[in-house]
Amino acid sequence: MRLGLEGGAAKRQGRAYIATGLLQAFVFCAATATSYTYFTAEAQAQTYRFDSVIVEGNARIGQSAILSQAGIARGQNLSAGQLNDAYQRLVASGLFESVAIAPQGNTLRITVVELPTINRISFEGNRRIKDDALTALVSSSERRVFNPSLAEKDAAAIAEAYSNEGRLAARVTPRVIKRRDNRVDLVFEIFEGDIVEVERLSFVGNRVFSDSRLRRVLGTKQAGLFRTLIKADTFVADRIEADKQMLRDFYLSRGYVDFRINSVNAELTQERDGYFLVFNVQEGQQFKFGQVTTVSEMPGVDADEYQAVTKIRPGVVYSPALVEQEISRMEALAIRNTVDFMRVEPRITRNDRDLTLDIEFVISRGPRVFVERIDIEGNTTTLDRVIRRQFPVAEGDPFNPREIRESAERIRALDYFETAQVNAREGSSPEQVIVDVDVAEKPTGSLSFGGTFSTANGFGLAISFVERNFVGRGQSLKLDFSSAEEAETYGISFREPALLGRDLGFGLQLSYSESESSSYTFDTESLIFQPSLDFPLSENGRLSVRYTAESIEVLGRDPSENGVIIDDDIAAGAQFRSSVGYTYTYDTRRSGLDPTAGVLLQFGQDFAGLGGDSKFIRTTGKVVGQKRIFNDEVILSATLEGGVLSWSEGNNRAIDRFILGPNIMRGFEPGGIGPRDANNGDALGGNMFLSARFEAEFPLGLPEEYGIRGAVFYDVGNLWDLSDVNLNGGSVQGEDGSFRHVLGLSILWDTPIGPLRFNFTDAIKKEDFDRDQSFDLTLSTSF
Repeated sequence: MRLGLEGGAAKRQGRAYIATGLLQAFVFCAATATSYTYFTAEAQAQTYRFDSVIVEGNARIGQSAILSQAGIARGQNLSAGQLNDAYQRLVASGLFESVAIAPQGNTLRITVVELPTINRISFEGNRRIKDDALTALVSSSERRVFNPSLAEKDAAAIAEAYSNEGRLAARVTPRVIKRRDNRVDLVFEIFEGDIVEVERLSFVGNRVFSDSRLRRVLGTKQAGLFRTLIKADTFVADRIEADKQMLRDFYLSRGYVDFRINSVNAELTQERDGYFLVFNVQEGQQFKFGQVTTVSEMPGVDADEYQAVTKIRPGVVYSPALVEQEISRMEALAIRNTVDFMRVEPRITRNDRDLTLDIEFVISRGPRVFVERIDIEGNTTTLDRVIRRQFPVAEGDPFNPREIRESAERIRALDYFETAQVNAREGSSPEQVIVDVDVAEKPTGSLSFGGTFSTANGFGLAISFVERNFVGRGQSLKLDFSSAEEAETYGISFREPALLGRDLGFGLQLSYSESESSSYTFDTESLIFQPSLDFPLSENGRLSVRYTAESIEVLGRDPSENGVIIDDDIAAGAQFRSSVGYTYTYDTRRSGLDPTAGVLLQFGQDFAGLGGDSKFIRTTGKVVGQKRIFNDEVILSATLEGGVLSWSEGNNRAIDRFILGPNIMRGFEPGGIGPRDANNGDALGGNMFLSARFEAEFPLGLPEEYGIRGAVFYDVGNLWDLSDVNLNGGSVQGEDGSFRHVLGLSILWDTPIGPLRFNFTDAIKKEDFDRDQSFDLTLSTSF
C-alpha cells in the first residue's frame, strides 16, 4: 500500500515528522515549565487585566473557540493561577501540538500549533483480520484531529485483537505521512506473527480420569495434525477461566465435591511458537447421595407432599445439577398449589465414613419481593418478546432468584447474542426488583456449501441457507439443496418454537426428491408437504403431531429389467397419500440422574386414509441406551428398533414398505436384505422389521491429536412380510424372513472437514440372495 510520498521516502519523512514534533514539544515544555515556575513565583499575588487577546498560529480552529476553551474573556481580572489553568485546558483539549501564553502589558498573546487532521486511515500487513474489522477497533477517525496518544491506544487495541486469535507476537506501529494543508495519513503497520498454539495440554494430580478424557472436556484443544484448520488449539489466555469452570463442572457432576484446581501453568516453548499448558488438580473422593428428606418451616405446606416429587434415591452419584432439578420440581408444585414466596434451601450433611451426602430440603417463606419490570437493551434485531418468553415470570409476579438465573441460561442458549447479561436490582421500593437484560446481537444466518459422500449415493454437493432468528422473531428458516450421483433433494423448512407465546413448536416442511439408485431397477419421485406441532408432556417427554400429504411415483427405466411385481408398482402411477401421525420422545441422555448414561425412547404412528389413494397404519418404535465405562473412556450403546405396516386400501408398493439401509442394518447394501423378486432380484421391502445394534467405542492408544478412535459392533436384524401385496403372479424369495447377523470393526476419524467413519463388516449369517457389503465409508460435512 502507498500513501503520500513514494515508498520508503514517505515513511522516513513520516518518522522524521514524529521525531521533530516530539523534540519541539520537549524543548517547548521545558521552556514553558521554566518560565511558568518563574512566572508563578513572581506573581502569586499579582492579577492581570487584558484589554485585548491575540491568538496566533490557528488556521482551522477559530479564535472564539480557543478563547472559550481557555475560559478567558477580554477585560476579565485573572490571577497567575487562572492563567496557568487556561493553559492546561488548552493543552488538555487535544487540539494543539503546542500552546504558549505570554502576557504583554494589557495584551495577552496566545500562540498555538494545531495538530494535523487525519486525511485517511489505512492498514498494512494485515491478512488474518480484514480492514473492516480493524476499522471498528480504532477510535481515531478520518477528518478529525490526529492525536498521537489515541493512535497508540488504537495500535494496542489491534494488537490485542491479534492476541485473542493466538498471535501473541503481533506488533502494530502507527505511522504518519504528512500531507499539505496540515493533514496526515495515519497508517498502522502490522506484523501479524505466527499463531501460538497449545503444543501440549496435560494434567497433574488426576488419578480417576485420564488426560485424554479431561482434554475432551476443555474448550482449549491440543495442536494436532490439522493445526492449520483448527482454531481451538490456539492459546488464548481468556479461555483458561472458562476451561477451569468446565473442569469443575465435570468433576462435580460426577460426585467429586472436593475437587479443586491448584494451579494452571502456561509455559512458552523455547522457540516461542507454542505453550505447554498444565492443569494441576486435586480430585478427592467421589460422594453419593445419602438420605434425601424434606422438612417444612412454612405454615400450611405439607413436607410429605413435596418429598413425593423428589426422584433422587440413596446411592446415586452426587451432582449439584440433580439438586437444582429437585428444587425446580418443588417450586413448580408450589406454583400449582398457589403457594407464593416459597423458598427451598438444600442443607447438606457430609458423611466422610461412607462417602455420602445427606440432603435435607428445607421449605421456608422467602421475602415478599415482586418483579417490578423487565428492561431489555441491546437487541437491535431480536424482538423483545423473544427474550421475554425465556422468563417464566412477568411484571408483578413473585421474584425468584433461581428462576432468573435459569432464564439467563436460556437466553444464552438461544445463541442469538455475543453476550447476554441478566442482573436484578432494587426497584422503586425494597419490595420491588427490576431485572435488567443487556444483550449484544450476533449474526444468526449462514450460507454453507458442502460435500457429501456415501457408498450408497456417491458424491454430492450440498447447499444450505439457514437463518436461526428469522426477522428477529426467533423463528428458523432453512433452504436445502443436495445433489448426489443417485439422489437429489430440494427442501424448505420453517419452525416457530413458541406458537402463541407458549412452549408450542410449529414446523412446516416442503421437499421434493428424485432417486436413481443402482440398488434398484426403478427410479422414484416424491413431493412431501408436512406441517407439525410439538409440545412437552413431562420433564423429559415431548409429543409431536403432524399431517403429511405426499405424492410418490415409481418410474421404470428399462422394461426388460423390471419384474412383474415392480411392473405393477409402476403401472399404479403417482399415488397421493394423506395421513396424520404422532411421535412421542422421552430422552434422558442429558438430564438423567447419571451423567455417564442415558436412554432415548421413541414411539410413533401414522394413520393414512384422510382422502388420497391409500389407507394404512404405520407404527415404529426405537429404544437407545448409552453408558460410559472405565472412567468415561469406553462408550457402550445399544439400539432396538422395529416397525409394522398394516395396509388396508390402495397399492402397497415397494417404496411404501420398510427397506433397511446401513443406518438400521450395517453390512448390507440399501435394500440388501428382505423379500426379493426371485426372477430379477428386485428388493421388495417388507411390512415388518426388527433390528438390534450393539456397539463399543474405545480409544486406540494413538495420540489424541490424531482424532482417531475405534469401535466394534454387532448388528442383528430381520425384514419380512408381504401380506396385502399384489405379487402379480411373480415368485418371491425371503417373504418369511430370517435374522441376519453382522460383526464389524469401525475406525472413527474426527477430521476438520467432518466425521469420517470406515466400517469393515462380515455378515456371519445371511441368505444366499442377500447383497452384503464388507466395507462402508461415510463422510458428511458443511464448509
